[in-house]
Order: sequence, then C-alpha cells, then structure tokens
Amino acid sequence: MSAAAAESHRLDIAPDQELVAIALHGDSEAFGHLVRRHQDRLFRSIRHVVGCHADAEDVVQDAFVQAYVKLATFENRAAFYTWLFRIAMNLAHTRARRLRTRTAVERCQRLNDTDPPATLSTSAAPGEALMQTETAAQIRQALDALTAEHRTILVLRGVEGFDYDSIADLLHISVGTVRSRLHRARLLLRDQLDRCL
Repeated sequence: MSAAAAESHRLDIAPDQELVAIALHGDSEAFGHLVRRHQDRLFRSIRHVVGCHADAEDVVQDAFVQAYVKLATFENRAAFYTWLFRIAMNLAHTRARRLRTRTAVERCQRLNDTDPPATLSTSAAPGEALMQTETAAQIRQALDALTAEHRTILVLRGVEGFDYDSIADLLHISVGTVRSRLHRARLLLRDQLDRCL
C-alpha cells in the first residue's frame, strides 16, 4: 500500500473531530472526507425539509462551503454532523424565505415529478415496487403540504432521529415546544395522508 493510500485509509476511519483538527491545520483532504461521510445523509434530510431536489442540492453545497469557511468556530460540544445540520437548516430557512414566489413553487413541482422515490427498494417485486413508489409519493405530497416548521420537526425526529433536547437546541426552542410542535405536526401529517388515500 502506497503512503498516499495509507493516509487516505487513515482519514477514512478517523473520527470527525480528528478530521476537523487536521483540516484546521491546512489539510483540505481531511475536510473532503467529512464531506463524503455526511453529504448523502444531509441531502436526504434537507430534501425532506425543502421539498425540492434541486434546492436541496444547493443548500447542501452551500452548507459545506459555509462549514469549511467557519470550521474554526466548530466546538466539540456537539457532533460535527449536528453543527453541519444546523448550518444547512439555517440556509434552508433563509432560502425558503427568499424563494416564496410562484415561479419557485412551479419549478420545484416540475423537478419533483422527475425525482425517483428515495425509499424505493431495488430488490422488491414489481407489485411491491409500485406500492412503494405510490406510498413514497403520498408521503412526499403530504409532507410538502405542511408548513416548513412542521416539516422540519418531523424530519429532525423521524428521519434524523434527534432526541428532544437536540431538536430544542437546533431550533432554539424549549423541549416543551418541541413536544407540542411534533405532536401537532404528526396530526397534520396524518390528516394529509388520510386525504391522499
């Protein structure tokens, strides 16, 4: 194994905090490993929040750029992914405020029509695959009908699996507010799904 391959392997298995420290000492390859490690998970979550494939790609790309620029401000109190997710969420909310025009909505709808469902299993039988596609479309439609506030709380809890304290920290709200907002979001999602079925 060459020295470069050995170094790359070492970075592959290094914890996030170590990669951050290495990147802060000028090794951009270490930050590249952080990007590869977290980009797919971050994209899937942000895609649920913004409701549009193209906008999610833009938000995730901007989040990594901001994270790189602000890397020196990262404190090891939280996990790197939690810090990165907060940056992405802030960008997503800023973007949503700017893009609340009819043109943006129409563009997202056109792009969503061509998105493959993220939950489609490649090993499913044809009938099962069709049901999964329909279910994914219904869930996406129901999520898209919710406000950004309710969509966000559902993604943080249901997709990301954050606990109530982490969600409260990410959204700068109390744990009690997290519980009540999550309860309300689940009721609204259930109502939307009942309408789709």
